Amino acid sequence: MGAQSSSVEGAHVVVVGGGFGGVAAAQQLKSLRLDFTLIDMRDAFHHNVAALRASVQTGFAQRTFIPYTETFGGHFVQGRVKRVDTDRQVVVLEGGREIQYSHLILCTGTDGAFPGKFNTTASHQTAVQTYEDFVKQVQAADSVLVVGGGSTGVEMAAEIKTEYPDKKVVLIHSRIGLADPELLPSVRQEAKEVLLQKGVELLLGHKVSDLTELQLNVTQKNTVVTTDKGERLTTDLIICCTGLKINSAAYASSFSGSLADNGALKVNAHLQVQGFSNVFAVGDCADVNEPKMAYHAGLHAGVAVTNIANSLSGKELTSYRTGNVTMLLAMGYNDGVGQFNGLKLPRCLVALGKSRDLLLWKSWREMEQKQP
Repeated sequence: MGAQSSSVEGAHVVVVGGGFGGVAAAQQLKSLRLDFTLIDMRDAFHHNVAALRASVQTGFAQRTFIPYTETFGGHFVQGRVKRVDTDRQVVVLEGGREIQYSHLILCTGTDGAFPGKFNTTASHQTAVQTYEDFVKQVQAADSVLVVGGGSTGVEMAAEIKTEYPDKKVVLIHSRIGLADPELLPSVRQEAKEVLLQKGVELLLGHKVSDLTELQLNVTQKNTVVTTDKGERLTTDLIICCTGLKINSAAYASSFSGSLADNGALKVNAHLQVQGFSNVFAVGDCADVNEPKMAYHAGLHAGVAVTNIANSLSGKELTSYRTGNVTMLLAMGYNDGVGQFNGLKLPRCLVALGKSRDLLLWKSWREMEQKQP
């Protein structure tokens, strides 16, 4: 499978999903000279940490998609995994192609609404154009309603208001507290203060009552939106930032006995899927009690690949341990809030560390390609 020879005869690792966890795993397998195949339905890695900036800034999207083939060559296969045959140890793609594995790393991530997620079978040129088209919708709107005040919604509202300070931006959230509940209360309060300083209007403790009937991501002037408490809003553009769910379609039928209620895979301390010593789950699809973040996916990948290498050489397996929460929220390119290892960070530090470039440099460096 590709030109690179395996350092262990007969070992072939299949990585399903080319998000942050999958790319980190593939790069580590490559450096260990273990034979592998990375499978993803797109032809380019999506640095979706920067997806919201790509939604408001013309020309930015092309920096957020990085082609797989230039990095992984023949070790990359584009396709959608239909199921896993655990008895025969093969991954079955749509169309019938089968890829044999000795070890399997599942990192299928989460799915959610565009523009925060772009989990669609498409060339990266098509993906870039989809974001460019969306920027035009944002530009055409005089007022924008962001639905959902978790971390994505908070960042989305901040990005729009930073890029277009004259637009009316309203953020509606069903709870009173904004951003991720795992964050320190002081960080969540600071996120609220930054939004208010930027001029975002907040409607907290309200739910949009007719969201399924409303058209999202398309500018329609003076659309009326009603909340569960009878509040009526008029807006030109509605962006949904709720409803992230585990992307379990590739493995649900094959690992039904190892599924958590939300579709994630139950794992042990070594990140092995319950009942399978040669199958690992990494990132959002691993049932680990911590926030779903690119940072954690990368840590998981390191543990999974190390354990595959250790199992092949007869060494003891290593364990993954959750730590204090590290999370940075980009509040537009010029501001941010967050915490490192459980300690609140100054806003200027978050702006410098994340908000300005959204860690794009890191993904381009890891993919060993030059950023356009």
